[in-house]
Amino acid sequence: MSSIEVQQFTYRHGDVDLLGYMAQPSRYPRAGILIVPTIMGPNKQMFDRARWLASLGYSAMVCDLYGKGPVENMREARLLANELRADAEYYRERFRCALEELRRRSKLGNSRIGAIGYCMGGEIVLEMARGGEDIALVVSFHGLLATPLPAKRGTIKSRILVCHGRADPLVPPKQMRAFLEEMDIAGADCHVHIYSGVLHGFTDASSTSGSLDAVKYNASADRQSKAAMLSMFAEVFETRKTPDQQ
Repeated sequence: MSSIEVQQFTYRHGDVDLLGYMAQPSRYPRAGILIVPTIMGPNKQMFDRARWLASLGYSAMVCDLYGKGPVENMREARLLANELRADAEYYRERFRCALEELRRRSKLGNSRIGAIGYCMGGEIVLEMARGGEDIALVVSFHGLLATPLPAKRGTIKSRILVCHGRADPLVPPKQMRAFLEEMDIAGADCHVHIYSGVLHGFTDASSTSGSLDAVKYNASADRQSKAAMLSMFAEVFETRKTPDQQ
């Protein structure tokens, strides 16, 4: 039986130092999973998620957004996010660097890689897919769906799962319709799960305080979206058992 190994480290995008956190089994990981956090950056919830995925047999790395680690103030986070998004190609390149770091540090004996993201992170993993990154699967949880660089036909290599709250005011129906049309034009293998009456941030159990009207935890949507992700993992990544599972 493999133990879980955890490490924290610094990696770089150009001249920006970024903070990484990785949890993985000591032997035979099934696949590598990049975890892209919310607009607030990497935090305990994301680290817990990495360790949970490691307990299921995956090498999981939480990446950084801005080179500052977690951001405590929403106003500052929005300013940093807008600055990062200003150049769409630079935005995508920030997370190509994270993918390369995951590949380099993981104990993978295969090339199976996926990416999951929450809120802004959900937007980012969709940008990875649109950019034609060679990753097997991306999963967006309450992610923004608009893009300045829509996918062209044949460019998307990843399977895509989008888990979306129907009542999310940050993703109005017009944005969802445009996304679905974009995926059809691109010929993407895309699944969309929609949860009626559910707001933005439905996977974040700390968002029950009502500090933002648009954001609220929903336990059922959290469970169902997590189950959908694991089902897609099983389809995409599970092959034969590793030696320590036989």
